[in-house]
Amino acid sequence: MGIVTVERPPSPPSPPFPTRNSPVVLPQTNNPKLPWLVQKFGGTSVGKSPLGVVEAVKYVPRACSTPTSYRRSGLIGSRKYLPTNRVAVVCSARSTESKELGTTNRLLRAAEEAVNVESTEWADIIDGIQEAHIAAARDVIRSRTMSDEFRAKLKRECEDLKGFLGAAQIISEISPKSKDVIIGVGEKLSCMFMTAVLRDRGIEAEYISLENILPAHHPSTYTTSSRALTPPFCETLTTLLESRIRLLPAHKVPVITGFFSPVPGSLLTTIGRGYTDLCAALLSVSVKAQELQVWKEVDGIFTADPRKVPAARLVPFVTPEEAAELTYYGSEVLHPLTMEQVVAVGIPVRILNVWKPSGPGTIICAKKPTKTLPLTLTPPVSDGEDDDDEYLEGEEKEKKLPTAVAMKKNIHLLTVHSNRKSLSHGFLASVFQILDQHQLTIDLISTSEVHVSLALLNTSPHAIAAAVEALETYGAVDARGGLCIVSLVGRHMKRMVGVAGRMFAALAEAGVNVEMISQGASEIGISCVVREEVAVWAVNVLHARLF
Repeated sequence: MGIVTVERPPSPPSPPFPTRNSPVVLPQTNNPKLPWLVQKFGGTSVGKSPLGVVEAVKYVPRACSTPTSYRRSGLIGSRKYLPTNRVAVVCSARSTESKELGTTNRLLRAAEEAVNVESTEWADIIDGIQEAHIAAARDVIRSRTMSDEFRAKLKRECEDLKGFLGAAQIISEISPKSKDVIIGVGEKLSCMFMTAVLRDRGIEAEYISLENILPAHHPSTYTTSSRALTPPFCETLTTLLESRIRLLPAHKVPVITGFFSPVPGSLLTTIGRGYTDLCAALLSVSVKAQELQVWKEVDGIFTADPRKVPAARLVPFVTPEEAAELTYYGSEVLHPLTMEQVVAVGIPVRILNVWKPSGPGTIICAKKPTKTLPLTLTPPVSDGEDDDDEYLEGEEKEKKLPTAVAMKKNIHLLTVHSNRKSLSHGFLASVFQILDQHQLTIDLISTSEVHVSLALLNTSPHAIAAAVEALETYGAVDARGGLCIVSLVGRHMKRMVGVAGRMFAALAEAGVNVEMISQGASEIGISCVVREEVAVWAVNVLHARLF
């Protein structure tokens, strides 16, 4: 592997990552003899910090300019970049100020406008997306040749999309699969952009689109009756990804679209917006990666949202079960389906900050690393038993604490009081059937034989109103909005005697009224529903008393 040192004038003091003017070490290529590392970058990382992405790919501590000194530094296990691994990059669509203004949402708006025969706004939206990528390239790509090459590819892709939307406008219809094609352009443009930036910084990157990687006709075994993906689908995509990577020249760094197609049903309805995480996870499985890194704009997973709880602390380690619970109850960690793929084969996941490539981040794996039992790059898969005690030392073994407290806003609470006209054994089945008919998902449930309280995410007020009307056949229905779920999560929760009492005592002393209580079947979380206006206060109270 060739290493070229480029000397440039001194940089300003303490930059978040080396800039154009700083002395850097540029590992130029992937070494085919090294094991794989997969790095997934979110849209905001690509949009706000493309040079941070470059540094994440090739970062080496200043004292460790060679693979040998790198290993001797003791950072093995916390730093896996080009000197010690083959790196594969997966990118989401670019985003800058917010997700609402990101490329994917703009493409969805363009799709909506295209079905209006009188609208021309969809063309303006595509032009705006093109200009945003050109402006970003102008800021960071130094080579005129590479910049011109990127602009030509960008223009062709945007012109093709305009043609596609123009055809959709003629028939005034966009199917779910057509919408997948439209949003997939966001990932394609993002990866074209990052490929050009990496090449401009001396890294031999290769753009790879996963458009049409899957067969056009899907076996019925790919999805369940509820439209969820099945293991055969994931196994097929994993095999196809492995075959695609094998076609790549061994020394190249692949920059892979997080978008893949065609998907049964559609990408958004079957998987949701976390499809790029799933792509990175399946890629990790396909190449037997030592680690999956997910780069964000935060240091990792915290004991609470640091924007709402100033005293929140970074959590160095969480189990996959804790990460899934935190994701479900409001923390943006990883798509649950993503963790299922990597956990099944023992690949650890690390959450890192693109603005601080030297930070420790948060590791997600089945076993907690300690001084006597350091993190192995491929930790053993949990056998399902709670054997974490053997990894705790000293006072930590005696003082078990929750891992984090999370909150989920925009919750609607439905309470159905049965009129007993229907048989009690069919009451709950009828309630669930009605909610399924209106595509409403239950977040929490508290029930007796003839009464049930349900906490729902209020994604569709119209659907909730229709469901309430249908539920009134079975009894009186109380419906309340403006609520929030507050959840206490931790792998030790089921053995923490009195934790529920301390939780609700703390809320009572703070004057927070609890509307509903529920404990998850996993026994690693206790949740309650409170008024949205006191939710942040409730989270701060719990963090102060229990952490």
